[in-house]
Amino acid sequence: SMEDASLQHIGVLGGGAWGTALAQAAATAGRQVTLWAREADVVDSINSTHDNHRFLPDCPLHPNLKASTNMHDLARTDTVLVVSPAQYVRASLEALSAATETPIPLVICAKGIEVASGKFLSTVAAEVVKEAQIAILSGPTFAREVAQGLPCALTLAAESPDLVEALTHALASRHFRLYASRDITGAQIGGAVKNVLAVATGIVEGLGLGENARAALITRGMAEIMRFGDAYGANRETLMGLSGLGDVLLTCSSQQSRNFSLGYEIGRGRRFADIMAERETVAEGAHTAKILAKIARDRNIDMPIMRTANDIIHGGCDVRDAVGALLDRPLTTESP
Repeated sequence: SMEDASLQHIGVLGGGAWGTALAQAAATAGRQVTLWAREADVVDSINSTHDNHRFLPDCPLHPNLKASTNMHDLARTDTVLVVSPAQYVRASLEALSAATETPIPLVICAKGIEVASGKFLSTVAAEVVKEAQIAILSGPTFAREVAQGLPCALTLAAESPDLVEALTHALASRHFRLYASRDITGAQIGGAVKNVLAVATGIVEGLGLGENARAALITRGMAEIMRFGDAYGANRETLMGLSGLGDVLLTCSSQQSRNFSLGYEIGRGRRFADIMAERETVAEGAHTAKILAKIARDRNIDMPIMRTANDIIHGGCDVRDAVGALLDRPLTTESP
């Protein structure tokens, strides 16, 4: 059994908006926090002025939060929250693993599927860090609101109830609520797939097709998430919970979402490459769309919305031609 007292020092791998917000949440819960970031200016900004000027500007950070560019500082923590972009999780964990004597429990907070392999991030982590205990933290959360201490609720999934209990004790506070699960697979599916759905709903918004169209699209998108979950043996209850439906509701209706705003720009007629050229941060949905379309094809999972989103983002498919494929679905028989 893990002693609660053993998780006093929380490491955060990744200094983007979400990594910073999670570091803030852990510091607010009374923990000592070390955040590792690749960018020296981000580390300097956090340490000297208690803010992340690049990724989360105008948001004062807790003094218990220290940042570092040295992976060895992360290796001395009691657990590490893994918040690198999904496609960098493997490389980040390889670097962490090289700096660490014995494996530290890992909490995967990135949302996505590894494009190169088609693997969930829990599998990637298990491959890189052989002995580590692995948990998943996922839910409907915009980084800025979490960093400001506004209320939120997330799913925390792990096979070990002791690990969930220790992590909950370490991270939860009045405004940062954690709900336990053992469905590691299901807890990752919503967070990955909803990013693609958010791009699709953004496209519909950018085209000015209205609220009714968006509601239909989100509902059919949930059916695709369910089918995808079934193919991987996920629990439908998880997919209807915070990490699934909850995250879909948040992300598929707000310009605050990087994925939704990406879709919105595409819907208004801009090219994907042009939009990405002027953005500092990547929208995870753009990567996930590619691998989802491949998995749906390979495993014969019916995911027309996800496939069409990929055609629009990466296939050079004209958005006005393709949008019919996004929306004609509800005219057929409604089946799971």
